[in-house]
Amino acid sequence: MEVFKTLLRVRHYEMDALGHVNNAVYQNYLEQAAIEHSEHLGLTLDVYREFGCVFVMRRVEIDYLRPAVAGESLEVTTWLKQIQGTRAFRCYEIRKQHEENMLVKAEALWVWVDAKTMRPRPIPRLMIDKFSH
Repeated sequence: MEVFKTLLRVRHYEMDALGHVNNAVYQNYLEQAAIEHSEHLGLTLDVYREFGCVFVMRRVEIDYLRPAVAGESLEVTTWLKQIQGTRAFRCYEIRKQHEENMLVKAEALWVWVDAKTMRPRPIPRLMIDKFSH
């Protein structure tokens, strides 16, 4: 599956009492990277509306390895490990820009659901094809 990378700048209000990015903020970074990856593939909000469905994060596992602080630029890398049925398993790695050491490693389960009923639906072939290239 295609690997996608994006840059995010750490904002001051995202810090915790220790002066590091608050652990809960990393989930926002993961969601932002997933959205940008979809948009990069042409899967915009309008496309999602046409299907009447959305991806929702059902489960996330995050390993916090090193801290980040305000003003740093973070490179978020994401890719789909598997996509089939109603589920997509997405992997993530977060590093400081231009550095090798990983700050965060994560994996999330996203489920394709009907936007009105919130019930799982099979992921459309178009989505599978776009993410599989």
